Amino acid sequence: MRAAWYERNGPAHEVLQVGEQPDPMPGPGEVRVRLRASGINPSDAKGRGGNRPMSAPLIIPGSDGAGVIDAVGARVPKRRIGERVWVYYGQFQRAWGTSAQMIALPSQLAVPLPAKIPYAAGACLGVPVMTAHRCVFCEGPVEGLTVLVTGGAGVVGHYAVQLARWGGARVIATVSSDEKAAHAKKGGAHAVIDYRREDVAARLHQITRGAGIDRVVDVELGVNLPTYAAALRPNAAIACYASVAAQEATLPLRLRQLNLNVRMVYVYTMPEDARRRALADIARWLQDGRPKFTVARRFALDRIADAHDYVESGQRIGQAVLDVG
Repeated sequence: MRAAWYERNGPAHEVLQVGEQPDPMPGPGEVRVRLRASGINPSDAKGRGGNRPMSAPLIIPGSDGAGVIDAVGARVPKRRIGERVWVYYGQFQRAWGTSAQMIALPSQLAVPLPAKIPYAAGACLGVPVMTAHRCVFCEGPVEGLTVLVTGGAGVVGHYAVQLARWGGARVIATVSSDEKAAHAKKGGAHAVIDYRREDVAARLHQITRGAGIDRVVDVELGVNLPTYAAALRPNAAIACYASVAAQEATLPLRLRQLNLNVRMVYVYTMPEDARRRALADIARWLQDGRPKFTVARRFALDRIADAHDYVESGQRIGQAVLDVG
């Protein structure tokens, strides 16, 4: 098979190689997926860059992808052969990920993909959508609640907006430009706040008529918490899934009076029951909802270094996808 890999950490154009690797074979309980598309997440670029040590002499990056099962191992029904699937956790705790024409992985990590969902969209489902689901629903249903999504035009934020709206919440998103405001509204946000031009606290008070917010999906807890803390309602909950600008957050003890719950979310180690709920809800959302996928750019496998650079630049609305089929 044709694949991309690196044998040491470093800048994309210095360490990524593209060439031939042996076709993987599915072991017991595994399937082999002939991939059509592979999603690139910031975590893939960070791993290649060196934020975690090399786990093997050769690593094929990539957690997410979509394609067709073409072989199964022992204990996997042969009827799965030919099934359209999206895959997640591709390179988590294994060396060979989705930046290749094939991947072998546990059968449960290959999830049925509805025929109406293109492969490029299916390759966007793993890390971003499962992270968004965990953040939105980690404290239970959101029907009738007010949910604030900071960075509502970001990749995870855009799906959080959609899933919160799908779950029956009133959704407010913060953004940093008119273009991103339009993107958040396209995802279903009822209201948007431009945090660069507006006072977030004042606008939250205005939008909610002083009632406040019940849930927060936060991309930068250390930076954002002071801007919305006064709007938190009793028994509110914050789900933080990333923090780049500030590695630490100050949590005022006065918030204890709210019975506030703060949850740190890391998709790769989310509990098994949460993962099952996410997969079930995502299946319903794909089938009955109106999911909106934004593929910012598509790259040939040979241009994976350009794709990694593009993801690291942060100058995008939507996701980068490799065409590997």
